[in-house]
Parts: sequence; structure tokens; C-alpha cells
Amino acid sequence: MFMGASTDQGMDIATKSRDIIRSLIGDDIKDLNPAERDIVERIVHSTADPEYAKLVSISRDFVEVSLKSLKKHEDILTDINMVKAGITQYDGEVYSYIKDENVKEYAKDKGITRAAAAMEYAAKEGFEGIIVIGNAPTSLFKSIELVESGKLNARSIVGVPVGFVKAADSKEALSKSNIPHVITRGPKGGTPIAVACVNSLISTLKNENYYQR
Repeated sequence: MFMGASTDQGMDIATKSRDIIRSLIGDDIKDLNPAERDIVERIVHSTADPEYAKLVSISRDFVEVSLKSLKKHEDILTDINMVKAGITQYDGEVYSYIKDENVKEYAKDKGITRAAAAMEYAAKEGFEGIIVIGNAPTSLFKSIELVESGKLNARSIVGVPVGFVKAADSKEALSKSNIPHVITRGPKGGTPIAVACVNSLISTLKNENYYQR
């Protein structure tokens, strides 16, 4: 069930939407487990674009690692505030440092983007949890660098930045890493996709019939 469908009418719309989505992408997601299918279905629902069923790539360990992190109420770190604002059902903390004054100064001093500087700041603050990137490729590149060097403790990364400059490259780099991840291949991505991924995981965690550990 999609989050937000709290009335009978909303439930009916959500159910019909899910049925339509499954009729469109069923063959593309038939080999995924229930939690992975839910991620893809929510992405398609949030974008009304069935092509995402062919673009989403989920590492084998992503769901399990991410659910364990969420179950422990570890933090979520987002690249921008729009992504943070979309994660509304989580009982833990969600952070975005993109507008922090310390980050702005650090980015200026180092000559890097604020999105990248925010990841370095999070590392210095001792972040532990899930990183969710929907917009900034430089943030994703920096996250990979920091995680692989042991400076940033990310359990998993939702890496779905959108755009025609470096977005596809950053996601390809994540797909080649050993970091548990979900990506969208190519230039497509963005805030709705990032939020859909996380809200799907939260919903799966709350569904005790699916995940009890």
C-alpha cells in the first residue's frame, strides 16, 4: 500500500494505480524480491514513467543492509532539503547540511560544491546510516570517495542524481563499488525517485508480515 492513502478514496486510487503499474512493468520486476519490487513500483508511481523499471538497479545486499539500519533508527543523510522534506514517516533523524553556514564556508575555501562539502561535513560529524542523493552528482562522487576511504560510515547509498552532467557517471561509479546501493542508470533520477526509494524501505520495515528480525 502506498503511503498517503489514508481515506477509502485514497486507498482505492492507490490500489488501482498499483494494479496498472504491475500490468505495465510486471515482466521487468518478476525476478525481484517483494521489497525490491515495491521500490521499483513506487518509483514508477511517483513519476508515471514505466521506463524506470528498466533503469533501476539494486545491489543484492541493499535492502537487507538498509532495513537493518532503519530498524536501529540510524540517521539518514540527504543531499538537499527537498529530499529530506519528502521523508516524513521515519522515526529516526534525517539530515541535510547543504545550507549549513560551516558547509558554505568550507566549500568556498576548498573550491568544491556545497553538495560535496556537505558530505565531508557529515563525515566529520560522525554520521552513520543511509545516504540518499537525488540531485547532486558531486555529492555522490564525494560519498563514494569518503566511504571507500573509511572516513564516512554509510551502510548503503540511494544514488539517483538527475542531470546530463556527471549524473550518469556518478551512478556508474557507485554501481562498480562494493557499497550496497540502488541507482537509476543514465541521466534520469531526482528528488521523487530518491524519496520513493526511502519511503518504500520504511513501509517495508513497518510491514511486520514481511520483515521480522
